[in-house]
Parts: sequence; C-alpha cells; structure tokens
Amino acid sequence: MRILADGLRFPEGPVALPDGSVVLVEIAAGRITRVMADGTKRIIAEPGGGPNGLAMGPDGKLYCCNNGGFAWIEADGLLMPHGTPPDYAGGRIERIDLESGAIETLYRDGDFGCTLRGPNDIVFDAHGGFWFTDHGKTGARARDVTGVFYAKADGSHMEEVIFPLENPNGIGLSPDGRTLYVAETYTCKLWAFDVTAPGRIAKAPGLSGGGGHFLHSPAGYTYFDSLGVEAGGNICVATIGASGITVVSPTGEAIDFVATDDPFTTNICWGGPDLRTAYVTLSATGRLAAIDWPRPGLELNFQRS
Repeated sequence: MRILADGLRFPEGPVALPDGSVVLVEIAAGRITRVMADGTKRIIAEPGGGPNGLAMGPDGKLYCCNNGGFAWIEADGLLMPHGTPPDYAGGRIERIDLESGAIETLYRDGDFGCTLRGPNDIVFDAHGGFWFTDHGKTGARARDVTGVFYAKADGSHMEEVIFPLENPNGIGLSPDGRTLYVAETYTCKLWAFDVTAPGRIAKAPGLSGGGGHFLHSPAGYTYFDSLGVEAGGNICVATIGASGITVVSPTGEAIDFVATDDPFTTNICWGGPDLRTAYVTLSATGRLAAIDWPRPGLELNFQRS
C-alpha cells in the first residue's frame, strides 16, 4: 500500500483519470480535489455542503452526489462524521466542469417529487443515465429510511426506483450492466437487483431489501461503505470497522479481504493502463492509497472521457 496523498479532509469518491491523476471529494472541506500523479493536490471546485460520490458522465464532466454536510468529531488522530450539521439544507446532485470548476445544480430536494436527504454514491450505465444511493441523515434518536434513484444526465428526469433500504451507500453495476449492486451501511448487507431496462429493476418477492436478492454480509461488528466492481465481476466493498476491502463473488461468497490501517476505509476505484492499480480512500486519517490489485478493475462507463 503506497500513500499518494495525505492531509485530506475525509476523502471519498475517487475517480481515476487517464493521465494518472485521481479526482476525489473532501467531504469535511466541502471541496473537489485532484491528486496528481506526483502527489501534488489541486482544488477543482468548492461546492460546499458534503460532496460525496463522484462519477464521470457522458459529457466529460463530473457528477457529484452532495449529501448536504455532516457534523464532525476529531479524536485520537481520526476525523469522523457525526450526525447532521445545524446548517444542513438538503441533498443535491451537482455537475462540475473538470477544467473550469464551474458548478451546476442538476437536481435538488423536491425535484420530480423526490426527497433527497443525503445523496451518497453514483454509477453511470451504458445509456448515459445514472443510479445513485441516498444514505439519509441521522439525528439524535432518528435515522432516515431512504432508497436508490435513477436520473438522466441532462437534468430532465429523476425517480426513486428502490425503496425502502437501510441507509444505502455503495452502488455499482456488473460488467454486463444487468445487475445493480447496493451496499447498506448499518445492516452491512450487500444486495443485488436485476436490471431490466434503464432505470428499471425486477423486484424479487419476499421480505428483502427493497426487492433485491441478498448477496452477502460479513461476520463481526462492521459497516459497509462504497463499492467497486472488478472486470471479472467480483464486488469489492469498503468495510468500516474491519478496516479494509471485502471481495465478494457474484454468487455471494467472500473470496478475499484486503486489510488497511484506517477504520474508515470508504472507497475503491481502479486506474492505470491495465486497471490493476486500486485507489483506496483512507478517510479518517485523510489519505489516498494505491494498491497493486491482483485482478483488474472494471472500466466504468465514460471513465476515459
């Protein structure tokens, strides 16, 4: 594990670019930062609130899930989210120009009748639309029940497709685009949904998470965060508490665990010419790491735009 950058304020949402740089969010600082191949940092944009998940869109711009912000605590050298801040004003989806830093609010709370509490993670399909999770917000004695949304990149449509889920976080698509994976944080469950058309799923019968098929949950006291998918179809889920990445096969077996040294290991993506360099956000300690991965990651739609 090589540390590429430190001093980041709770980094998440890494996106590997063709030039070897990695764009990520610093949630606690409310900004988008580009970590260059030599480790230098450049601020791209400062949308405020809580920029969270990032993805490259079909127009070559960054699409950002903004959760509206967290309150924070710092203890024992760790920075950790803690509830909802007093100035929270709702969640939103933003579009950001990578070169100019111009920020456009694409969707906000209430648009198309949708409630956006804490948009979290995002993945584009081959059709140019995107799926995103809403993690919700947490109060002293209450926690939002939320779901998964599908939206068009031109701002013309957004709808909640999967509901209810328990604080959905990581989201990704299988290599063929026919399966949508969603990780719930506090239940630490990984769900699979059959995609039948852009923005449409076939709901499984029974008492399951939002109509999905249960795939995997690890033992012990752990939380799931974001996820990435390998080219061969394995799902790699950042696992809080256990401090690392849990690798799950498409049939639900845990086949590997890659340990890190940060209890808030939150995100993974892949870059490099062969997509065998995994970029992992070590959020509580404010670092971006690179790991030589044993298998190639999946090239995301529009990743090399």
